[in-house]
Amino acid sequence: MIFKILFSFISVTLIGGALGIGLAVAARILAVKKDERVGTVEDILPGVNCGACGYPGCSGYAEGIVNDGADITLCSPGGSEVLAKIAEIMGIEADSEGEKMVAQVHCRGNRDTSTYKFNYSGMDDCNAMQSMYQGDKECRYGCLAGGSCIKVCPVDAITRDSKNRIWVDKDLCISCEKCIVVCPTGVIQMIPYSADVIVACNSLDKGGKVKKYCSVGCIGCKICEKKSVDSGFVVENFLATINYDQKGDRSGAMNGCPTKCIISSETAELRIEEKQKIDE
Repeated sequence: MIFKILFSFISVTLIGGALGIGLAVAARILAVKKDERVGTVEDILPGVNCGACGYPGCSGYAEGIVNDGADITLCSPGGSEVLAKIAEIMGIEADSEGEKMVAQVHCRGNRDTSTYKFNYSGMDDCNAMQSMYQGDKECRYGCLAGGSCIKVCPVDAITRDSKNRIWVDKDLCISCEKCIVVCPTGVIQMIPYSADVIVACNSLDKGGKVKKYCSVGCIGCKICEKKSVDSGFVVENFLATINYDQKGDRSGAMNGCPTKCIISSETAELRIEEKQKIDE
């Protein structure tokens, strides 16, 4: 009996050992060799896993670059520095990249300056608010201040000040555009990092209508075009926009704007500092 038990034990051990060796050999023979450049590229990427590149995180994008020949310019958070390093690893020439673009909220309307259709008391989410009669504001183009953009920002670059206005810290913004995707009114837009002024309005309504519901909205008066010639101001569809490629003096437009909807980009930084002090 003891001999049979011992024989069975030895047999099972030998068979198990043989199978283990076989699996180890097979794994070595059949293993797919991983290109070492994948890890190198992944280490260079910023690691925020924002998904702006269209891949499932930085590791997925690294594999896409090395294994599938993905476009190396898709990492907006990495900027030109990361682009240059990846190009060197991959042995290809990097196309010159333009200036960094950052998100900004083109609306300063709140309870102090705008009129509202009703008092919303539901979920604190812009899309939920917008689903109810296009939001609580009379202006259907403005910021609903529900904070959806704050929730999706992977680097906490977006804040709300004491007056319920939303601001973006351009120094923290990584250009992932997640806030733009989630915003239901299109009030968040990308502008150059060096932008000196912002048209803080997004309304396409006629000036007369804007005056009725917002004291800080653009009324399409074209004073900006006249006060700052060759500075990029263009009024179309009753709304002023800026062509930032033109570098003329924009102070005349900012000072002459009757509703003061043209604000300095430094204003955003001041509001962020204000919010930080409140939090402290």
